[in-house]
Amino acid sequence: MRRVAEVALLAIVSTLTGTALAFDNGQYDNVPPDIRAWFKAVTAPNGVPCCDISDGHRTDYDFRAGAYWVPIEGQWMAVPERAIIRDRGNPIGQAVVWYVHHRGNIIISCFVPADAV
Repeated sequence: MRRVAEVALLAIVSTLTGTALAFDNGQYDNVPPDIRAWFKAVTAPNGVPCCDISDGHRTDYDFRAGAYWVPIEGQWMAVPERAIIRDRGNPIGQAVVWYVHHRGNIIISCFVPADAV
């Protein structure tokens, strides 16, 4: 019986820790449906979804020596070519970057420039 309880507890803890950190708790209620749909549909060039509106960060950007650069948490970072999305348009008119923290590093998963067509 104790073993069953331990497995159940482990399953619950695993589920809770696997939950995404970004979420919509009402701050996106006034986003028009077409903008919300765009955020849900954006995928990286490798086909992986960028996630959702609550995961994307509107951002400034710069273009240096043939590469996009974005400020993330106070540090300018080069956007990897594999993350740049050029064919989905950009209905909000601001650059958007999606990134995650992984093993102490910031990994940019998607980037849409303000002028993407």
